[in-house]
Amino acid sequence: MSAPGRSSSRDEARAHAGTSERLRLVMLGAPGAGKGTQADHVARVRGVPRVSTGDMLRDAVLGDTAIGRTARAVMDAGRLVDDETMIGIVRDRLAQPDARVGFVLDGFPRTVVQAEALDRLVDREAPLVVVNIEVPEDTLVRRLSARRICGRCGTTARPADVQCAKCGGVLVQRRDDDLEVVRERLRVYARATQPIVDFYRGRPTFRSVDGDQAPDAVATDIASAVASVVGGRR
Repeated sequence: MSAPGRSSSRDEARAHAGTSERLRLVMLGAPGAGKGTQADHVARVRGVPRVSTGDMLRDAVLGDTAIGRTARAVMDAGRLVDDETMIGIVRDRLAQPDARVGFVLDGFPRTVVQAEALDRLVDREAPLVVVNIEVPEDTLVRRLSARRICGRCGTTARPADVQCAKCGGVLVQRRDDDLEVVRERLRVYARATQPIVDFYRGRPTFRSVDGDQAPDAVATDIASAVASVVGGRR
């Protein structure tokens, strides 16, 4: 999947500054739905940090920390890291100064317990916007099985890349993108994470978008969904 256009992101962010409420966005969707690509785009346009629990966990794995060693065994099997660990990681991250202006959460919450904890972590000064990216399962399997990342820095590659665009490293398949692990990840999602959609669906700040289209079109739909809740640029 190619990323939404980047050439105007800095100009968009400048134009957006001061035109809308503080953005606090939860990006939902199954593995392979494009959450990371879209979360990164929204965060850059809106000028808020993207908080990716997957990136934080992979950094811990690459750094061979205690959390990283525990998480690696769980992630390699396609299972979810436990609620207590994930809630602690997000609590610490959202307490940092840059998150006071808002944030885009990618990969959290993944269970109802985590969603309930997030409600306790945030105040009521700004709405918690929830966008669910919907993609058919056969498309998810195809995307994940074909996906490649940098073996050196962990950056997800774009379809046209032959080496890492960030550091020039060799592209490899993620361990949790093996076909059988992919199917297990989707089963885990359906069992543990899909109930979060039901948890949020009745809220006036919940929106769903079609993720089975070109990335730029998905980005446009997400921008419109966000703007319908907090205002600002579409």
